[in-house]
Amino acid sequence: MKKTHYKNASIAYSDKGSGNAVVLLHGFLENQKMWRHLEPLLKEQYRVINIDLLGHGQSDSLGYVHAMEDMADVVFHVLLESGIKEAVFIGHSMGGYAALAIAELYPEAVKGIVLLNSTSKEDSEIKKKNRDRAIKVFKKNHIAAINMAITNLFSEENQTTMQAEIEQVKKDAINTPLQGIIATQEGIKNRKDREFILHQSDFPKLLILGNNDPVLNYEESLKQAEGTNTKVVSLHGGHMSHLENKKETTHEILSFLKTCFN
Repeated sequence: MKKTHYKNASIAYSDKGSGNAVVLLHGFLENQKMWRHLEPLLKEQYRVINIDLLGHGQSDSLGYVHAMEDMADVVFHVLLESGIKEAVFIGHSMGGYAALAIAELYPEAVKGIVLLNSTSKEDSEIKKKNRDRAIKVFKKNHIAAINMAITNLFSEENQTTMQAEIEQVKKDAINTPLQGIIATQEGIKNRKDREFILHQSDFPKLLILGNNDPVLNYEESLKQAEGTNTKVVSLHGGHMSHLENKKETTHEILSFLKTCFN
């Protein structure tokens, strides 16, 4: 584990392997540990930077709102400190939002992007109101709210068949500080629409979707990639394809990386 400082926040990350760089960006309530199955495979072929984003894992919070632009700045700071000029960014859910912000703010650093159970679209007004309600629930009892939120990321079918995996994700998430939770929810809620990145960028893009995702509308997710050079992979499952469809997700990511670095 390495540490760096961005403004007044300590940022934790790991730097493993060698070669072309791949940056792993976890989702909301997650941290570096979410990549425990993929990271060992990646570091055999690539230099893998695995970051705890603001207010998650062992990284500090930075104020009361963690905008996706803040997340992008933190990631770019880590890359500069690590001497990395360009990388492929793999982002799960919120990590995908951060990756798209990087693509807008630092396009020269992007060799490719994987949006894993993520979207380029901004929150609808209904989703924004739901996030406000969620913040209130977290403030009342953030441990219970974390447990409920994690379970609801899996498809209804997998909620009964993947109890061990769900409990592990809860264990990883349980120490996420309340300030980090609230500041990040505010940042996700207020993020801008970045569908134009899919349409205007030339670098390779991979969108991995769960066809029973309880968080992202599947049909809307498909529409955002129409008319773009984004490869779309649909899997049977929910919002946690790296666990619900581990083998397929790993295969698609490894295949995609080869196209990025050829």
